[in-house]
Amino acid sequence: MKLTVRHIEVFRAIMNAGSVTGAARLLFTSQPTVSRELARLEHLSGLRLFEREGGRLVATAQALLLIEEVERAYVGLERIDRFVQAIRNFEQGRLAITCLPLFSQTLLPKACQRFHQQHRGVSVSITAQESPLLEESLVAQQHDLGLTEVEQIPRGAYGELIFSASMVCVLPDQHPLLAKSELALSDFHEVDFINLASLDTYRQQLDQHFRAIAVNRRTIIETTSAASVCAMVRQGLGVAIINPLSGLEAAQSGLPIRRLSVSVPYKVMLIRPDYRPASTVVERFCEVLRLQAQDMAAVLARGF
Repeated sequence: MKLTVRHIEVFRAIMNAGSVTGAARLLFTSQPTVSRELARLEHLSGLRLFEREGGRLVATAQALLLIEEVERAYVGLERIDRFVQAIRNFEQGRLAITCLPLFSQTLLPKACQRFHQQHRGVSVSITAQESPLLEESLVAQQHDLGLTEVEQIPRGAYGELIFSASMVCVLPDQHPLLAKSELALSDFHEVDFINLASLDTYRQQLDQHFRAIAVNRRTIIETTSAASVCAMVRQGLGVAIINPLSGLEAAQSGLPIRRLSVSVPYKVMLIRPDYRPASTVVERFCEVLRLQAQDMAAVLARGF
């Protein structure tokens, strides 16, 4: 027969209470039961844990050594118990997200702030990458969530549209087009223009719109990111048409923004891999993402 948790509980209770009667009270049991378990513990361990002096129990040197180890074990158990409670209360965990670099600079920072206020112990790992690496990592089930700007859902995943708003125009200070509150595509004819790269999906949509009405923009610079486009516009190199999330960030930093008379919708898809383990933390982050996307869409709808 080996020592059991019950034997250790009885020993610890006696050490804390200083008597069998007090230990029985702590353990909600009877005095004979405590005495019996103590006798078994001393027999099984081969240790003399207490001296009986005038009806009192006096801990021996062996008991004092043993209680140090017992307390260390209990501290570990209490730590485990707190960790279990933290997991249950979504205070611990790790969330892996992959997205286009754009979303790591616009949508996610505000969403993470909202999430962190409620779940401070949950760490969020964000991997920003371009297509097709983004879609490949989602197919490989490497992340809990993904954010893309195309409606095509990667294999082995399912998607949800969480944001949609029209593209906007950003202009340098004192540009002549700032006199207009809304810009028509014809306003860009022979105007210096900062363009996204030719393979960008939304650049291609814009090119089709401009070709349809025979508007020729003077492309001064092509670059691969909206952040770079805005930096070029700030230097007065030209105007640009960008996604509304980057446009909102630019407007908040003081860059002039104008609506377009023609709507070119920009969409954000929330992607969930099919074979990642279900997690309440993931569900909570999705809720926060939806709220943040709704708030940003509302700001865009009200105007800059």
